[in-house]
Amino acid sequence: MPQEPRLAGADGLRADCARCVGLCCVAPAFAASADFALDKPAGQPCRNLRADFGCAIHAELRERGFPGCTVFDCFGAGQRVTQVTFGGRDWREEPRHAQAMFDVFAVMRPLHELLWYLTESLRLRPPADLRAELTAALVETERLAGESPETLLALDVDAHRATVNALLSRTADLARARGGAGADLRGAALVGRDLRRTILRGANLRGATLIGADLRGVDLTRADLTGADLRGADVRGADLSDALLLHQSQVDAARGDSRTRLPRRITSPAHWSHLPLTPARPVRRGRRR
Repeated sequence: MPQEPRLAGADGLRADCARCVGLCCVAPAFAASADFALDKPAGQPCRNLRADFGCAIHAELRERGFPGCTVFDCFGAGQRVTQVTFGGRDWREEPRHAQAMFDVFAVMRPLHELLWYLTESLRLRPPADLRAELTAALVETERLAGESPETLLALDVDAHRATVNALLSRTADLARARGGAGADLRGAALVGRDLRRTILRGANLRGATLIGADLRGVDLTRADLTGADLRGADVRGADLSDALLLHQSQVDAARGDSRTRLPRRITSPAHWSHLPLTPARPVRRGRRR
């Protein structure tokens, strides 16, 4: 069997803030909310950004009202824009490049996110024909990410994302079906819902909004969690060890404990140890809702 392309590799899809120039602290706009303590227009540096591009309140982001910063992941797009696309330029020292860097970052970040999902999808042991399509999409996405600033700014990233997402969805559906596909809750609004008696094993939760949902003790084996919003979701005692396409940032946004089972490549967030430990009632079977 031919080897999969290494391309950006795992390290290239992981944020390395030391090699970036604070792009995520400048390029996007923030709206004052539960995630951000202030309004910040796009292209304006956050007031907490230091001269060395570090965060002045990094160790206290949650306590100071910036939990949104703690769960944001650029998938390595920041250092690529800084070090590769713009050859190590600094938007402060060369302000003429600032807007282009910010605009390219907005394109590079979704491309790197797709690279991560494609890489993870290949781990799901898809059949040979689908593996070939995923590999081709991975190579093409990497090619696009390596283009010049001008080409990147002209790219229809939404159209490319739609094409790749179709492949990712097919791959996850096949992986879910291996043990019997569960409920189809793609894109469902499940904000604050008590889901402890809902069978979610093998469920399609792609793009579902699970903000503040009660998932204590729930078995999420082979559930597709691509893009699911887990902010504030209670996953104490839940089994996420074999959930599909679950990213570290999603786990960072949830509320779990030492009993939460996670995939091997995902680490338990440090702030979980400060959450109150209350009994979670594991419910594996029950009436579908």
